[in-house]
Amino acid sequence: MPWSRRLFCLLSLSCFLTSTAFAQDTASSGEAKSLRVGMIGLDTSHCIAFTKILNDDSHPQHIPGCRVVAVYPQGSPDIESSVSRVPGYTEEIRKLGVEIVDDINSLVEMVDCVLLETNDGRPHLEQVAPVLKKGLPVFLDKPIAGSLTDAVAIFELGRHYRTPLFSSSSLRYSTGAQALRHGSLGKITGCDTYSPCSLERTHPDLFWYGIHGVEMLFTVMGTGCESVTRTSTSNFDQVTGQWNDGRIGTFRGIRSGGSGYGGTAFGEKGVGPVGKYDGYAPLVVEIVKFFRSKQVPVSEAETLEIYAFMEAADESKRQGGKPVALSAVMEKARTEAAKKVAALLAGK
Repeated sequence: MPWSRRLFCLLSLSCFLTSTAFAQDTASSGEAKSLRVGMIGLDTSHCIAFTKILNDDSHPQHIPGCRVVAVYPQGSPDIESSVSRVPGYTEEIRKLGVEIVDDINSLVEMVDCVLLETNDGRPHLEQVAPVLKKGLPVFLDKPIAGSLTDAVAIFELGRHYRTPLFSSSSLRYSTGAQALRHGSLGKITGCDTYSPCSLERTHPDLFWYGIHGVEMLFTVMGTGCESVTRTSTSNFDQVTGQWNDGRIGTFRGIRSGGSGYGGTAFGEKGVGPVGKYDGYAPLVVEIVKFFRSKQVPVSEAETLEIYAFMEAADESKRQGGKPVALSAVMEKARTEAAKKVAALLAGK
């Protein structure tokens, strides 16, 4: 059996064994062992999908160990897709045994950990502050924030309160991307990924949906991107990153014609596909492991580099496609984030 196929099987078995271990642990010690999960936001399909996987024992991908018990439904008044989803999702999540609460301060008193699911990244910093202050481990769904500045501020606030947090697209945990990250092609020498890239006027261009393909790129390539160049038309984006060891990685954002998730990886042992979307369950496994261990599966450095890559892509577009250094956008963001964090802590 080829090495890549063996690794695929091992990764699939690992996911199965992880879920089984949680099931055995919970079953042997009773429902008290299950962590109480709070949810902030109810305007993305992730809310219902995650809750079904965690709460419904009959779900084919059920992952025990955590149970969503309460939600603060937060919509975004200026994003139509958010406004329209909340009422329906509220009724649906009630049927899964989840209590609706009126504010985040009430929520954090009822739970052991939090899923921040608000589809709009702009209020994430404000919403996550009381969670971090309470010391509750928190997963922030994509985008982690509505700006690179706020993304930096969230991590700084987490450090201040010594509270663990992480963010990730579900595409990070596709079988193909994980196989490549764990050496199926040996050392990665380059990678090209693609994904849908619809835009939302309230967010930097790639934050809203391009994040999926960009996260796949960094899952395969790892950190070390130094500069970004972007070519953009009304229907497509091509973003090229140069890594500090001379490697090149690209992301293609698609808004017209055939689309999907995937890419091509180049490695010492050959060339292979990045793979396709494998659903939410692999990500939820990692979230449950994180909630129980408080060990973050994705580093702050990698997450911030992903968002710096996307911010630099916007800046490159503004400059007519000129290369933009990630260090430049990070320096600006850190300066602005320090002011935001200081103001939040002063208000306490």
